[in-house]
Amino acid sequence: MNAANADPHGGGPHHDDLRYVYAVCRPLAAPLAADLTGVGGVPPRQLVHGDLVALVGPVPERDFAEAPLRAHLEDLDWLSETARAHQRVIDALTTVTCPLPLRLATVFRDDSGVRAMLEDGAERFHRVLDRIDGRVEWGVKVYMENAQDAEDTPSEASDAPRSGRDYLRRRRSQRTAQEENWQRAEGFGRELHERLAERADDCRLHAPQNSELSRVPGRNVLNAAYLVSRTHSEEFVELVDRTKDEGAGTSRLRVELTGPWAAYSFTGDANDEEGATA
Repeated sequence: MNAANADPHGGGPHHDDLRYVYAVCRPLAAPLAADLTGVGGVPPRQLVHGDLVALVGPVPERDFAEAPLRAHLEDLDWLSETARAHQRVIDALTTVTCPLPLRLATVFRDDSGVRAMLEDGAERFHRVLDRIDGRVEWGVKVYMENAQDAEDTPSEASDAPRSGRDYLRRRRSQRTAQEENWQRAEGFGRELHERLAERADDCRLHAPQNSELSRVPGRNVLNAAYLVSRTHSEEFVELVDRTKDEGAGTSRLRVELTGPWAAYSFTGDANDEEGATA
């Protein structure tokens, strides 16, 4: 713990510090990196309760009490910095175990509150940790690039429509071609998902991303997560890499792979996620 967060009398957190909880896991078989820091630049510590561990760090009440936290969540710079620190801890934890990551800015009053959370949720935590043990999450997205370029690009002067009827015919032809491209892209996404799902222990289909919000070029055809054992992850990645070449010549498709991540998409209860698994 750094000096800014140390109690000058006892060396612990300030009496008004809250407890930020990053994740729940089983006891670690290997130590975390000594230079790992989390929110506020403070190293996280392990809070053990029975056979569960919560990774926690002190955060000031002036920033993480309910009212100031609500205001901070509207500050994109603050939110981005906090999210990066949170993810840094989760990524480090994922290298040594298979954690159940908690939501950004999960905060309790003190250690007793964290212990109560572990006690009350013990059954669910064990169930989820059993499900994700030895596994990581891979994300796969498929985009149809420049989906509207052909329709929106102005014609050259030499190729200008000769009449209103000619203009309408061209527009209709462009829309038909675009619809055919979209159908081929959807078919490619479905086939890819089926192939990847066969190699995964579990999978989740997420709603397609809005390109205006994500600022990622292209129209999102597939947005999926796959729970894959660490021992089979190399084979899974090789399969995705092979499909990238297939997609490159099909309706201007782009396949993106991200990971390995902590199993964010697989930490809910099965009843809550009914219908999410394809």
